[in-house]
Amino acid sequence: MSKAQDPFYIVKEEIQDSIDKLQSSFHQWERVPGGTGEQVHLTKELLANCESIAWQVDELDKAISVAARDPSWYGINEVELENRRRWTSNARLQVADVKRTVGAGKENDNSASAIRRELMRLPNSQQPDISDHYSAKSNDDFVASESDRQMLLLKQQDEELDELSTSVKRIGGVGLTIHEELLAQEKILDELGTEMDSTKNRLDFVQKKMAMVMKKAGAKGQIMIIIFLLVLFIILFILVFFT
Repeated sequence: MSKAQDPFYIVKEEIQDSIDKLQSSFHQWERVPGGTGEQVHLTKELLANCESIAWQVDELDKAISVAARDPSWYGINEVELENRRRWTSNARLQVADVKRTVGAGKENDNSASAIRRELMRLPNSQQPDISDHYSAKSNDDFVASESDRQMLLLKQQDEELDELSTSVKRIGGVGLTIHEELLAQEKILDELGTEMDSTKNRLDFVQKKMAMVMKKAGAKGQIMIIIFLLVLFIILFILVFFT
């Protein structure tokens, strides 16, 4: 089976695309200042994508385990199986690294938010006076800019979630196709085994009958049977090729 037809490589390509997008979003997350609304949305998106990709890799591992039971039936060898296991292991490590880093950053942001909330509860005499740094107009501009950015992030997140949903459905369809094909092949093998057993029993029966006939006929009878079969063969040959 060629790589273009092998379901493993179809699913692998889908997962690799998801990992590439995950890495791109992760690099963007690293550049975003901590504690901002943009980072919060990116954190939720990254964690959700990590869970989805991890599930896809687990499903692919299950398919590899099925193929490992009889590699020759699927046209692969042990080297190919090891390469596939190595790829899924590497993919799982990449996702785990992103998830661990983002999760640690989320905990740090939660701690910083708690500190800010405590500062907000301090008396006004203990809070820094920042009124000299920002005017009312600057605050309005900042709020408008932040609102626009949040809307853009929400739109991007919706689009990426739609793509992720489509990818998951496609992978699920491929998994069902593989399962149905395995069931069909198993049924064919069972029927073939049954037919072979039946044919073997019939052949054994015919051989026993022939042995009994030859034994009863004796040497002279065997010669007569051979002559009869030879004459019958000549007649059939003439009928087939000369009429």
